[in-house]
Amino acid sequence: MPTAIYGVNLLLAGVAWLILQNTLILVDGVDSPIAVAVRQDRKGPLSAVLYAAGIALAFVWTPVADLFYVVVALMWLVPDRRFTASPTGGDQG
Repeated sequence: MPTAIYGVNLLLAGVAWLILQNTLILVDGVDSPIAVAVRQDRKGPLSAVLYAAGIALAFVWTPVADLFYVVVALMWLVPDRRFTASPTGGDQG
C-alpha cells in the first residue's frame, strides 16, 4: 500500500506540472518559448503511464513498481535539451 500511495503522490505532482505548464501557455500564448518547447513532449505522457502502471503493480509486484518510479526519476534527471539550449544555438551554461 505505501508504494501505491507514493505512486499516487508522484502522479499528482505530474498533473500539477501539467496544469502549471498549460496555465503558462495560456498566459504567454501558443507561440511562447514554453509552448514551443513542450509541443513535442514525450517525457510527460510516458511519466504518467509509468506512474499509473507503478500504482497498479504496487499491489502485485512492488519491486517493479519501485523500478518504474526510479526510471521516471532518472528520465527527468537528464537535462531536457528543449529548455537548456539558447535560441542562438549555444548552451546557456
